[in-house]
Amino acid sequence: MRILENITNRLSGKVKEANFEGANIVLYTENENFFVEGEGKIKEIVNDIKKRIELRADSKILEDQETTSRRIKELVPEEAEVTDILFEPHRSIVVIEAKKPGMVIGKQGSILSQIRRETKWTPQVQRSPAIKSKITENIRSVLYANNSYRRKFLNKIGEKIYKEWNPEKMDGWVRITFLGGARQVGRSSMLLQTENTKILLDCGIDVASSGKDKFPVFNIPEFDINQLDAVVISHAHLDHVGLLPYLYKMGYKGPVYMTTPTRDIASLLSLDFIGVAYKQAEAPLFSSTDVKEMVKHSICLGFNEVTDIAPDVRLTFYNSGHVLGSAMVHLNIGNGWHNLLYTGDYKYQRTKLLDPAISSFPRVESVITESTYGAKSDILPPRKETEIQFVNLVKKAIERGGKVLLPELGLGHAQETMLRMEEAMRKGELPRVPIYVDGMVWDINAIHTAYPDFLSSKVRAQIFQDSNPFTSDVFSRVGSPQERKEVMEGGPCIVIATSGMLVGGASVEYFKEFASNDKNLMILSCYQGPGSLGRQIQDGAKTVVVEEEGMKKTIEVNMETVLFNGLSPHAGRSEIISFFNNLRPKPKRIIVNHGEVSKSLDLASSLYKLNRVETNVPRGLETLRLK
Repeated sequence: MRILENITNRLSGKVKEANFEGANIVLYTENENFFVEGEGKIKEIVNDIKKRIELRADSKILEDQETTSRRIKELVPEEAEVTDILFEPHRSIVVIEAKKPGMVIGKQGSILSQIRRETKWTPQVQRSPAIKSKITENIRSVLYANNSYRRKFLNKIGEKIYKEWNPEKMDGWVRITFLGGARQVGRSSMLLQTENTKILLDCGIDVASSGKDKFPVFNIPEFDINQLDAVVISHAHLDHVGLLPYLYKMGYKGPVYMTTPTRDIASLLSLDFIGVAYKQAEAPLFSSTDVKEMVKHSICLGFNEVTDIAPDVRLTFYNSGHVLGSAMVHLNIGNGWHNLLYTGDYKYQRTKLLDPAISSFPRVESVITESTYGAKSDILPPRKETEIQFVNLVKKAIERGGKVLLPELGLGHAQETMLRMEEAMRKGELPRVPIYVDGMVWDINAIHTAYPDFLSSKVRAQIFQDSNPFTSDVFSRVGSPQERKEVMEGGPCIVIATSGMLVGGASVEYFKEFASNDKNLMILSCYQGPGSLGRQIQDGAKTVVVEEEGMKKTIEVNMETVLFNGLSPHAGRSEIISFFNNLRPKPKRIIVNHGEVSKSLDLASSLYKLNRVETNVPRGLETLRLK
């Protein structure tokens, strides 16, 4: 490749090998002096070509693994609590897992620098989850087991990006086709096309739907899995990522870009999706092998990290404030020729769990925004007031001897509820009763504790100060049918269980037991999809039909049921308007999706009147030309 030849020629014989890791460039050297002292020369080249370059030691000069492990343990303070040291020999990387990563890094990176200098391995640090996470361990083991494959795969991606790379190109055309999620909530997926590139933005399923309407529409002439250059995932909810492993089952071998928490949670939810299919005596869409393929081909980015994903497309993720690791997707097309912001799902307000979405960007011409709560009637009440009402309702139910069921989305909503309940109990605002956590919520909590840098500054500080709210003794995990039976037969308690729409999962089992008793309480605070059991109850149904061991069973709903809109992880109407009021720079076009038809149209009309820019509400399979 021309760019690699240029670099190696400038370094005149000091580099043995140069290759790509995605859009990044990695140089390997056998020259020990250059490895230790060559950073200045590397920085000069970085300043010229504006690409990330990393210098690593060739295997010939690496210290052996046993000696390196011993030296790391000598250099890193015991208080850092190192839990594992893992080697990636094909990439000359040593990964140090510790409960306190800051103490491994040292003041201004001093300890890492010393490890690198003495052992020649390139050290990377990962936080050990405060709650043991089987999924995170499995993902890391998949990556380590396949690091030889990963090295070749990442190099191939780089070759493809740089083969036609032309930083001067600023023309052509850009268009986007809506394969799902247009005028509906669910199965979000869009195909972005330029003259050279095809990129899929999200790849979701509609969990509340059935039949062909459950999936994005891929059987169209423009979509060819063999011509797909990249997939970009905004966050790990199934309506945005649920069909991704299926792409790998169908033969996709290209990269998927997401944040690290999104990768871990998407893997967990995908495996659960397989489990649910088996429980319903259905053949799953994909297997755990396909989930592994997804992990093997993932390229994870942090917020504000810029990377090329195609010769003419550059990607940056920004915090969207929706769930752990959720990102707004900024695509710089044709070296600034056109800039698209895909918001994904976002929250433009600080919550207990996350900081608010970003609204300032280098450049923006087109914006695709969600409209889940986009109608004029979707003005969410003040969050603080809603939280007080929520706690008071729970308190009254417990005081009258009832049980409280909180059906939750396992990702984001459940953790926010846990923080609210933990704080209320710690402050004495709630009686001290057991809080049971059922479903995959606990596993997702573990992932939250592994990536505190993605959480709000307040929760991050609590975790760093060893007062992790997720490991509080007010919570008890329900891990078996027997334990669930004991909760159902026991006294007053609070149960946090998936799913939030009462579509399968542990929450339905508790609902069937709790529904007939008028002392009990159920709070619905998630979006309830059309057709879901939760939507039926939200609409006032006093009897509902559920399945039990393959039979239909009628349930009377006598329990107190309250709908709360003010706690959604989605932006309400006023937040969306506020986001666009504060958005810098001002876009030339706003595209509205991810909302029921009336809400999308209502929001688009208001945004047009307020901003006087072109607004679109595309239908499914509609294609818009952006430039």
